[in-house]
Parts: sequence; C-alpha cells; structure tokens
Amino acid sequence: MSTPQYTEVPARAKKIIETFIPPQDLIKEKSQNYASVEPRSEDKEGDTEVLDGVTFTHHFVEVPGDYETVLFHYVEAGSGEAIVFLHGIPDSWFQWHHQMAALAKGNRCVAFDLKGYGQSEKKGGDYRHEGVAEQMYKAFEKIGLAASKFNIVAHDRGTVQADYIVAKHPEKVLRYGRGEQHLYHFHPSLAPQGDLFMDPEMMQDPKHFVVWIYTWIAERPIPRNEFVRIIQEFSYPGTVRAVPRYFNSSTFRAEWLDRRNRLLEAIMSPVLVMEGYNSKTQPREFYENCREHIPNAKSVDVVYLPGGHFWSMESPAETTEAIRQLLAMRID
Repeated sequence: MSTPQYTEVPARAKKIIETFIPPQDLIKEKSQNYASVEPRSEDKEGDTEVLDGVTFTHHFVEVPGDYETVLFHYVEAGSGEAIVFLHGIPDSWFQWHHQMAALAKGNRCVAFDLKGYGQSEKKGGDYRHEGVAEQMYKAFEKIGLAASKFNIVAHDRGTVQADYIVAKHPEKVLRYGRGEQHLYHFHPSLAPQGDLFMDPEMMQDPKHFVVWIYTWIAERPIPRNEFVRIIQEFSYPGTVRAVPRYFNSSTFRAEWLDRRNRLLEAIMSPVLVMEGYNSKTQPREFYENCREHIPNAKSVDVVYLPGGHFWSMESPAETTEAIRQLLAMRID
C-alpha cells in the first residue's frame, strides 16, 4: 500500500496560518467577560427545555462498551425521518439547536454528546474514534434509529466518528452531511491542535479554552447567551480530562490515512460536504473535485457556509438551508 502524500497548502491559506494562533493576552482579556459564568446543573432523563420555540427533551442511554457499559446523553425534538447530529470540539449537542428547532417539524432530530463531552460518559476506556463510533452506533440501535434508516450531519471531531459509522453501516444511512473535517487533502501545518490538545492542562480552564478556540477559528460573533451555554456545556465534571484522551489515542495524520486507505471508498450514501467559506484550518481549495475522492457515494455536492469553522452557530439560517439541501438529495 502506497503512502499518501501531503497536499501543498494554497498560498491564500498559507498566509493565514502564519499568524493564526491568537495571542494569550487577547484570550485573557476576552475570558474576563465570562468570569461570572456559573456551572449548569446536569439534566435528568426526560427533562425538557424550550429553544427557538421548540421543546427539546433530554435522554440518557446505556450501551455495552469498555468491558462494561457506556452512557450517552442525547437530546431530541420532532418526529418523522431521522436526522442524527454529531458535534465537534469544544461543543456539545447544543451546537445544533437552531437547526434542530427549524427541522423538527417533519423530522426526528437527535443530537448526541460525544463520549467525553457534555453529559455523556467521562470515565477511562476506548477513546479511539473508531471504537467510540461503534459504541455510539449501539446507542443508535437501542433508541430505534437503526431500526430503519437515518440521515447524519456532523461537524469537526463528530465527523471523524461519523465517517466510521457511515462507512461501516452504509445500509442504514440515508444521506451524510459531512462537515468541517479534512477529507482527501491534508497538511500538518493546518492542525497544530493535534499536539496541543494532548495536554489536559490546555483545557484545564474551560472558559479560557472555549474563548481561545472560538477566537482562533470562528469568524462571526456568537450571541453572548449562546456562548455562555457553550462554556457551560464544556464545564461538566470530567470533560477536561476525558477529551484529551482522543488526542492521545490517535493523530490527525492517522485519521487522514484511514480515510484515504479505506473509509472514503466505503461511503455509499449521497454526501453533502459542508465547509466554512473562510475556514482557517480547512482551506476551501481542498474541497474541489470531492466527487473524485468519494467514488462510491451515490452523489456528492459541496456547500461553503458563511463564516469560519463554527458555521452552525455563526450562520445558523444558512446552515439549516444547507441541511435542507442535503435532505433533498435523491436516494433512489
């Protein structure tokens, strides 16, 4: 098996990454704006909250894993054809609440907290993305998602796990909204966080960490009340110890090699590649000719969303419209 070669970073993107890590003085100053943020109480099975005028219900499901069981927290709204949402770092299910509220009429919208995040399992165990993806798929089965078929929409680290689910269970996937993650092209200069996030000290202060990462790769402002909730979701006990386990269990290079060597060719459903137009870590030039790189997918389209990395929060209406575009892709 030949080893794939890195892709040269486009000149436009290369200029951006020369100075794209934000200075600590700026992060310290911005973090002070959230010094008063208090922890959020954990939810119980069946708790509800209303967001964007829609009722969301919190659930917990326990599935086999790590030689015992693994607990997943998920939030649900609406009924109909299922859409599963998977978030990235430093987010939680809440990343998708605008899209879920808009799509709940006619769809069963289910958003999970990845293992180690939010209110899902934090204990030690398997934190390889492939292993966690299989544990999560067991949760899909237990709550009835896999009884028929489902759409899946993912972002960032959630996309790493979604790639495994979509590739290993193609018979269950209707359509795949593949968001904000390296695909066929990659260069390590675009992923300095791979090494940084191995160190739990990097995340020890959740407020500082969330401000740092959003300052780094978001382009548009997030409403304060929503940013407070993002901080609270990353502040649940055990999160800052659990999340670095992913980065100590694999590397961005290993993820990329696995995609190139086996995952991309195993994806069969229609795919909508969703990327931030001004994403600093995933240059839009890398997503040209995606059809060539996912050869067995029924169809492949690409949409560039306004803003930077966190487009579901930066450009919620445009993100919802992109998901509607995904849902309109033919499956027959």
